[in-house]
Amino acid sequence: MRTGIALPQYGTHARPELIAGFARDAEEAGFDSLWVGDRALTPVAPSDLYPGCTPENPYPPGFTTFLDPVTVLTVAATATRRVRLGTSTLNAPWYPPLLLARTLTSLDRISGGRLDTGLGIGWMRDEYTAVNADFTRRGRLLDEILDILHGYWTEETFAHTGPNWTIPLSHVGLRPAQSPPPVLLGGFSAAAMRRVGRRADGWAGIALPGRSATGLWDIARRAAEEAGRDPDTLRRHIRHNVAPGAGDEDVARQLAEVRDAGADSCFLDFHHVTSGPDEALERGIGVLSLLRAG
Repeated sequence: MRTGIALPQYGTHARPELIAGFARDAEEAGFDSLWVGDRALTPVAPSDLYPGCTPENPYPPGFTTFLDPVTVLTVAATATRRVRLGTSTLNAPWYPPLLLARTLTSLDRISGGRLDTGLGIGWMRDEYTAVNADFTRRGRLLDEILDILHGYWTEETFAHTGPNWTIPLSHVGLRPAQSPPPVLLGGFSAAAMRRVGRRADGWAGIALPGRSATGLWDIARRAAEEAGRDPDTLRRHIRHNVAPGAGDEDVARQLAEVRDAGADSCFLDFHHVTSGPDEALERGIGVLSLLRAG
């Protein structure tokens, strides 16, 4: 299993001047991938609670400061040579798909073909309101965006006519370094996992109890078979949000469980339990050493 770490992006870790050094040091320490997430805003009175939070504390306090994910990955791309660069996840319906395609293609070119495009649909209605997107149709918006990305990445002249976007036949001179970049999809509903099986290269998931994760993965595999795809080509890329109070030995043991369950990669996010990037990287290197020691 490949092991990654979240780049410094939000809360007390939102230190732009430290991104390049963090990325370089993480690569030298042996991490295989670097990751970012996506938040648009943190309302004072939010429409929805972050999973596991309460009305008194509706989301992690660090969410009030959030660097742009693609900008952070671009800095990391120019500071590294080997590590994969992933989004877990970009909330695709927030973005005009043609511009999203151009941005992701540019990042894949800048990084020399190291982009793993993780896409999701988010959980907060307020964010959709703020970007003038329809929360109730977010799954259908994602499906059309996937069509546009695939066409942009694989056709030299491309056009699209759909229920939400129309793109006239156009030359596409900007080609990604990968043909095309892998697409991972997030989500935990049956519908989301069926979409993974039908349309994606893999799942951008979160570490869950064994039976829950297995059941979701089985849905994706069945959907792949029903779509005439080989389910064994699907990949699982798992985020592990380190819990308060968990020691490095605890985290290493949890990652070993994710590995033994068959995940292809897992990355650590220390944003909620460390004061800044230096502490996060130190702890991440400690966990990586314990994991590799057995």
